[in-house]
Amino acid sequence: MDTIKMKGFLSQNAIYIVLLVLIIGIAVYDPTFLAVNTLRDVLIQSSTRIIIALGMAFVLITAGTDLSAGRIVGLSAVISASMLQVADYPRRFFPDMPELNVIIPIALAVIIGLVCGMINGWVVAKLNVPPFIATLGTMVAVYGLNSLYFDMEPNVSQPIGGLRPDFTAIGSGFIGTGQYSIPYIVIIAIVVAVIVWVVFNKTKLGKNMYAIGGNIQAAKVSGINVSKNLIWIYAIAGALYGLAGVLEAARTGGATNNYGNMYELDAIAACVVGGVSTSGGIGTVPGVLVGVFIFTIINYGLTFIGVSPYWQLIIKGLIIVAAIAIDMRKYAAKK
Repeated sequence: MDTIKMKGFLSQNAIYIVLLVLIIGIAVYDPTFLAVNTLRDVLIQSSTRIIIALGMAFVLITAGTDLSAGRIVGLSAVISASMLQVADYPRRFFPDMPELNVIIPIALAVIIGLVCGMINGWVVAKLNVPPFIATLGTMVAVYGLNSLYFDMEPNVSQPIGGLRPDFTAIGSGFIGTGQYSIPYIVIIAIVVAVIVWVVFNKTKLGKNMYAIGGNIQAAKVSGINVSKNLIWIYAIAGALYGLAGVLEAARTGGATNNYGNMYELDAIAACVVGGVSTSGGIGTVPGVLVGVFIFTIINYGLTFIGVSPYWQLIIKGLIIVAAIAIDMRKYAAKK
C-alpha cells in the first residue's frame, strides 16, 4: 500500500520534483546559483514566457494548438515600440507623431493581438480548419504583415530603438531597493497568472474550455456554444501574446520584426511539461508556471555553470519527448 501511495505521490508531483532536482543539481555545482540576484534574473526572464505560455494553455486545453503565438508577440512588440520612441531619436519611426500617452500604444498592441487570435478562432470554429493549419497560416501572414510595417519609410527595416523611459520602465523598473526589489514585469506576470487561474477555475468560459477539450461532441450536446467559446479562447490567447510582445519591447528597449521567433514552441513545451495535455481537457496554471521555470532554469542555470547551449537543446528535447510520451500513455490508459 505504501508503494502504491509513493507511486501516486511521485506521479502527481513529478514536475515539481524535476524542478527541485534541477535547482539542487545546479546549486551543488555552483552554490552562488541560489543568490537572490540569480532568482531575480530567472523571474525576469520567465515573466514574458509565462504570459505567452498561459495564452497557449487556453488553446491546448481545447485540444488545439497555436503556431502564430511568436509572430503575434513580434507584431505587438514592433507596433508598441514604433509609437513610443523619444522625440529627438534620429531614426524615429513616425517623425511627426506627437507624444502619446503610453497606455494608447500598449492598448493598441494588445488589441491587435486579440484580433489576430480572434481570426484564428473564427477560422478554426467557423471554417473547421484544423488548428495546426489555421494558426500556421496566421503565423506566416502576421510575419509578412509585420515585415511590411517594419520596412516602411523612414525605418526601412532598421531595429527600432530610442524608446521612451516611461515605456522601458515597465520592463526594467521595480518596487523596493537593492537585490530584494520586485520588478514591475514580474508583478505583471503574477497578476496575469492570478487572473488566468480565476478564468480557468471560477468562470463559465473556463468550465466550457475544459469540456470542449475533454469531448467536443459531448460539449455540443450539453448545450455549449462551441464556436463562440473557441473564438473567445483564441482571442484571449492572442491578447496575452500581444501583452507579452509589449513587455518584451519594454524589457529589451527595442524591437525588430524577428522578435518572438519560435516562442510558440517554447510555450507549447512549457505547457506540456507542466501537465497540459496535448489531447485536451487537462491543464493547470501552477503546472504551466513550473513548466516555464523548468525551461528558464535549463537555459539560465546551465549557461550559469558553463554548459554548452547545444547540450541545453538536447536536454530540452529529451524533456519534451518524455513529457509527451507520459501524456500519451495517460491518455491511452483512460481510453
